[in-house]
Amino acid sequence: MSDDTETVHYDHPIGGWGSVRGMTETLLRERNGPGIATALLRQNKADGFACVSCAWGKPKEPHGFEFCENGAKATMWEITTRRCEPGFFARHTVSELKGWRDYDLEQQGRLTHPMRYDPDSDKYVPCSWEEAFAAIGRELKAIDPKRAVFYASGRAALETSYLWALFARAYGHNNLPDSSNMCHETTSVALKKLIGAPVGTCVFSDFEQCDAIFFFGQNTGSNSPRMLHPLKDAVLRGCKIVTFNPVKERGLEVFRDPQSPVEMLGGGSTKISCQYHQVKAGGDIAALVGLAKHVLVAEDDKWAREKLHVLDVDFIEQHTDGFDVFADKVRATPWEEIEAQSGLTRDALDQAAQVYIEARKTIGIYGMGLTQHVHGFDNIAMFVNLMLMKGNIGRDGAGISPVRGHSNVQGQRTVGITEKPELVPNDKLRALFGFDPPTEEGMTTVKACEGIIAGEVKAFIGLGGNFLRAIPDQLKVEEAWTRMRLTVQIATKLNRSHLINGEIAYLLPCLGRIEKDVQETGAQTVSIEDTFSCIHASRGRHKPAGGHLLSEVAIVAGIAKATLAPDPRLAWDAWTGDYRLIRSLIEKTYPEMFYDYERRMTTPGGFYKGNSARDRVWKTEKGKAIFTTPERLCATGFEDEEGRLRLITLRSNDQFNTTIYGFSDRPRGIEGTRMVLLMNPAEIRRQGLTAGQEVTLLGDAEDGAHREVGGLIVTPFSLPDGCVAGYYPELNPLIALSHHDRESHTPASKAVPVRIKAMASA
Repeated sequence: MSDDTETVHYDHPIGGWGSVRGMTETLLRERNGPGIATALLRQNKADGFACVSCAWGKPKEPHGFEFCENGAKATMWEITTRRCEPGFFARHTVSELKGWRDYDLEQQGRLTHPMRYDPDSDKYVPCSWEEAFAAIGRELKAIDPKRAVFYASGRAALETSYLWALFARAYGHNNLPDSSNMCHETTSVALKKLIGAPVGTCVFSDFEQCDAIFFFGQNTGSNSPRMLHPLKDAVLRGCKIVTFNPVKERGLEVFRDPQSPVEMLGGGSTKISCQYHQVKAGGDIAALVGLAKHVLVAEDDKWAREKLHVLDVDFIEQHTDGFDVFADKVRATPWEEIEAQSGLTRDALDQAAQVYIEARKTIGIYGMGLTQHVHGFDNIAMFVNLMLMKGNIGRDGAGISPVRGHSNVQGQRTVGITEKPELVPNDKLRALFGFDPPTEEGMTTVKACEGIIAGEVKAFIGLGGNFLRAIPDQLKVEEAWTRMRLTVQIATKLNRSHLINGEIAYLLPCLGRIEKDVQETGAQTVSIEDTFSCIHASRGRHKPAGGHLLSEVAIVAGIAKATLAPDPRLAWDAWTGDYRLIRSLIEKTYPEMFYDYERRMTTPGGFYKGNSARDRVWKTEKGKAIFTTPERLCATGFEDEEGRLRLITLRSNDQFNTTIYGFSDRPRGIEGTRMVLLMNPAEIRRQGLTAGQEVTLLGDAEDGAHREVGGLIVTPFSLPDGCVAGYYPELNPLIALSHHDRESHTPASKAVPVRIKAMASA
C-alpha cells in the first residue's frame, strides 16, 4: 500500500455535491420527463414504491428525500423515456449487437413488445403474447421438467416470486437458482447452520442503540448509500465504527450528507470509521481470529485482576455450544500466522478488538467481501464466533447484519424460490393445490451452468437479470447455451443475455415496479422484503413504457397456464386479476410470518416477519448457537505462488449488479473507463510494470482451461500487497465455475487466482 500521492483516489467526502452531479448526469442520459421528480419523492415511502436497487430498509419516519444516488439512478434508468422498439431490432442483427458494450445495449431504453428470435434473419421479430405463451408452453411440455431451469433475479416482488416457485413445482422441478446463489447464499447456509436463522438478526432500531459497528467486506457508499444516514447518526451519538476491507472505500471513511443544508453549503462532513484496516483479500478469518484472541487475553486479565468478565459467560453457558474447543484453538494460534495471513499487525488488531471489548452492544455487518470466497462459510462462522463471545446476537442494539443486495432477493427465498426442498412447506402446497411437489434437490446457479455445459439442461427461463454476464466462466457457458432447445428472457431492457439464444428464443418485456400495474380489479400493489426482514407494500404510479407490456405476474401466469393441465386450484387468471388473492395464498402457506398480511404491509416501516435467533431461539442441530473451530486462516482456497495474485472483483459507483449506468467511479477516482487493473504502486514495481501500461490478466485455476481478459490499464490504487482489483462483470471470464464456496456454491469472486501478462512493447 502507499499514500494518496501515488494512487488514484477521491479527495472529497462521499455524498455531497458529487452525488448530486452523478444523479444529474444519469438524468440527462436517460432523458427523464417531469414525472421523475414525483417518482423520487415517493421512493421508499409508505405510500410509494420500494427502490428497485438495494434492499436497505424503508424507515418508519422517512427523510423528505428517501433515496440515495444509486437508488435515484435506478429509478431514472427504469422510467427512462428511451424506447427499444421493434424498429431497433429490424435495423440490427443479433450478431452485430453482440459487439456492443453492455452500457450501449441498455441505453437503447425500455423494451416495448414481445419478441421472437428468428435464426434465419439473425434478428428479433415481434410476436403476440398468445404466440409466445403457446410456443413456450409447447416446448416445456415436450421435455422432462427436471431438464428446465427457472432463474430469478432479485427484484421480482413477493407475489411474482411465489407464483414462480409454485409454477416450477407444479411443473415438476426445484431448479430455481436465483441471484442469491451468486452473492449471499453463503449467508443463507452459514447462518442457518450456526444460529438457526438464514438471515441477519438486526432491525432498523438497533442502529439507534449500538455502541460499536464492525464492517467486513461491504461497500456502503456505492452499494447501499442510504445506510450512511443511520451510520452518521450513530457516530454523532458516540458509536465507534471499525472497518475491515482490502479496498479503501470512501463511503466508510467520510460522508457529506446531501440532505443537510449546513453540510452542503458549509462544507461539513462526518468521519464514519474510527479505524480502517485493509485486510488482505481472503485474510478475514485471520483478522477475526486475531480479534478473538485479544478478547480472550482481556478476559483472562480482567478475571485475574478483578474477578470480572469481558465475555458474556452466562450467554455462552446458556445459549451456545462449542466455546471451549473454539477458545483453545484461538489461544493456540500464533500471532505470526495471524499477521501473515491477514496482512495486518497485531497492534492494529489489538486496537480494533479493544473497541469491541469496550462496547456494550455491537452490530456486525458484512457483504460479499465475506461471502464470495472458497471458504466464505468459514468467514461468516468466524464473525459469528466473535459476536457470540459477548452475547451480541439476540438482543436490542446488537446482532449480525449481512447487507443484502437486490431489493427483494431475501424475500424471494422467504416465499419459496429455493432449490432445497427441505426449505419448502410442501405439506401446505399439497393441501392448497392438490399436487405432490418434487422432492429432489434442484440446481443452484453453479449446478445450472454445469448442466448447461454438459447438455443436460434443455430450457432456461430467466425472470429478470443478466444471467450470462453475472456468472463465472462466461465464455464456456455462452458456447453451450446455444445448444439448449428453449431460452426465454423476461426483462425491462436489452442486455447481453438476450443475445445468446437457444434454438427457440423469446424476449418478453415486463412492467417495472415503478409503473402503474392495472389488472381486472384495478391498480395493483405488490410487496417487498428488505434486508431487515420487514415486508413493505409497493405501488407504482408511473405511466407504463408501452401499451404492449405485461406485468411479471401476468407473464408467469401466462406461461404456466400454457404449460400445465387445467386445474381449478391453479387459478392463474384470477391471481393475475387480483394480487390480493396471491397474498392470501402466501399467508396460508406461511401463516407464522404473513398473518394479517394485507393490513400490515401498508404500515410505515412495514411489518417484521420475525427471526428466531433474534429471540434467542436457536433452530440448530444442537438447539443452541454454534461456536465453530477455525480450521484455516485463509479463505482463498488456493496457495500463494510466485507471480500469482489475488483478484478482487468490484462494482463501480455507476453500476448496480450487471447494470452499467455510466463510466464514473467517482469515489475511487476513476473516470471514463472500466478496463482498469488496480494495484498498489509497490506491487506495480514488483511485477515490473508501470502505471498506464496495458496488460492481460490470465486465470490461474490450474484446471487446464485457458482464461484471459485483455486491454486492462495498470492503475495505481491503495490495495494490500499481492492483491489486484478490477470490475465485475468484465473480469468474470477469469473465474472458474469450480471456484466457489465449498458449502453454498457461491462463486468466489473476491479472491480469484490470476497472473499478469504484460503486452509487448510497440
